[in-house]
Amino acid sequence: MKHLWIDPSAGVAGDMLLGALLDAGAELSLVQSAIDTVVAQSISLRVESVTRAGQRATKAHVELLAPDPPHRTWSAVRGMLDGLREPIRDRALAVFAKLAAAEGRVHGIDPGQVHFHEVGALDSIADVVGVCAALDDLGVTSVSAGPVALGSGRVRAAHGTMPVPVPAVAELALGWRVSAGGEGELTTPTGMALLAALADRCEDLPPMVIAHVGIGAGTREVVGRANVTRVMVGELVERRPTDGAVGSAALILQANVDDLDPRLWPDVLHQLLVSGADDAWLTPILMKKGRPAHTLNVLCDPGRADLLRNRIFDLTSTIGVRHLEVGKFALPRLTTDLDVEGGPVTIKVALRGGVVSQVSAEFDTVAARAAELGRSQQEVMVLSLMAARAAGWVAGEPVPGDHDG
Repeated sequence: MKHLWIDPSAGVAGDMLLGALLDAGAELSLVQSAIDTVVAQSISLRVESVTRAGQRATKAHVELLAPDPPHRTWSAVRGMLDGLREPIRDRALAVFAKLAAAEGRVHGIDPGQVHFHEVGALDSIADVVGVCAALDDLGVTSVSAGPVALGSGRVRAAHGTMPVPVPAVAELALGWRVSAGGEGELTTPTGMALLAALADRCEDLPPMVIAHVGIGAGTREVVGRANVTRVMVGELVERRPTDGAVGSAALILQANVDDLDPRLWPDVLHQLLVSGADDAWLTPILMKKGRPAHTLNVLCDPGRADLLRNRIFDLTSTIGVRHLEVGKFALPRLTTDLDVEGGPVTIKVALRGGVVSQVSAEFDTVAARAAELGRSQQEVMVLSLMAARAAGWVAGEPVPGDHDG
């Protein structure tokens, strides 16, 4: 399981990322073969060792061997990718789909009607396919990237001069941490589309054991700033504190709501938990004009953020959701069913440093058992904890020896 972290703090373009991956060890002949599958006898890929602001880097040169049409449609590009094998094809399709969606948004047309200009040119197709083939050759299974420098000023494009970042880059950068970072166009539409489609998240360098470092050069030599994109390939390090807690990245989705019937909140929290949230809770707040309100907080795995964000929109009256990147440490836990007065109650156990840390009864099963017995929930809760102690589930004691989990 190899992770790729991309450092676009000086900007990123398709050829810069391709050069970085080749510098990190991707096989040039395999990348060339994938490009030939899409545009046979049209492109020759060549690498050169260069320096940028005194730093060594690899420049990927995409040399055209055949005339290039003025533009290609998204459907034409999609058909050209059909001959690629998975996962190269899937990654390349995802990149161009991002580009088509961004261009469609910018021009106010359906993505399927988008005509690519610079992006649909042979060299851009080679950059996208080449990057996806290099990832496959390096065995990369997950990707993240740092904050992106977009640049400043103006640039000439197919539709005339435009401000930097150009509209397509700005659209593709939604949700990413960005900065200007310098003058000129530091990030191209192809470069930003590669990040947006291939990287799971925007983050600073994660804990990892680095196996390879690659540095890809841009075309320009910029005084005082290395015009490069860096990549690091290695294995992510799972944070494991001495108490046995397992660390992981997490998100907190938040929304301030002042106009929802408060009787609906219990079901909102329940539905979010059912939908995969790790936790969900409310914080009372006072908003503008002295309005009482609540902040909805939803803790979740980054991979479930899109689903849960949509659920928040479905279940509440909010028109905006923000997210905070956090680290989460969770103690190992297990559940076991114990007999309480002739019926089951689920006991939850947290472990810390190899011993029992917390013991509690799952309230829903306590409530169900209390209803069956015709007794109070408090009484059944006490009986459940007594059953847990009798079975050896005691805080500060080792896990019962006869437990098979």
